[in-house]
Amino acid sequence: MTEYREEIYKNYASEIQEADHVFDPKSAERWGKAYNYYLRDWLPENKNAEIVDLACGGGKLLFYLKSKGYSSIQGVDISPSQINLAKQVVLNVEERNILEYLLDHPQKFDCITGLDIIEHFNKNEVICFLKRCYSAMKPGGRLIIQTPNADSPFCNTIRYGDFTHEVCFNPLSLKQLLKQEGFEQINIREQGPIAFKYSIQSTLRCFVWNILRAGLMLFNFAETGSLKNKILTRTFIISAIKHKKIK
Repeated sequence: MTEYREEIYKNYASEIQEADHVFDPKSAERWGKAYNYYLRDWLPENKNAEIVDLACGGGKLLFYLKSKGYSSIQGVDISPSQINLAKQVVLNVEERNILEYLLDHPQKFDCITGLDIIEHFNKNEVICFLKRCYSAMKPGGRLIIQTPNADSPFCNTIRYGDFTHEVCFNPLSLKQLLKQEGFEQINIREQGPIAFKYSIQSTLRCFVWNILRAGLMLFNFAETGSLKNKILTRTFIISAIKHKKIK
């Protein structure tokens, strides 16, 4: 029997994500405006830093990084249809199993990004993925992961919105795994609406979200007596640093 991933990932971009066959730079620019905020202070200062986007998908993050002036960027994805889109952004994109790719690039990267990838692994693969990310990074390098948030009341919309999702994390569980694998300086951020200066709609959404968020935190406090769960958006983004070796 064909492994289900092979069957689904073959046409993942067109059938699952309903993407066009032509990369849309205007849509990518809109997408990137929020990531200016989500990724603030996390990307390398050196524009020649070696960066790889794992599960690069249709190339939106590659487009964002390219627009920021990064020159040594590359992508990896297992889906041929996704690769066809990403190669319209940068040519250095490889169709390959991510776990195998990481194994072949020891201490290569200053920054590894993985948006919406870790939830596609089973538990054993998650551990393998984090170990190999750590090995593929230079000392002091940064890993950035985005994933559905099990603490969100609407998490299941994303968790079960894709048949290939295997696991789900909340910020605490993923932080624990990162610490276990040796990562340090772990920071977690929500991915809610952003108040843009020239967008009334986004600013209004941000205002309403902050009110609703306060209500959710109050609900949680009433039940548990704790205000620790502060990441409540449907997805969250997390950053971790590989320990710098002391000379």
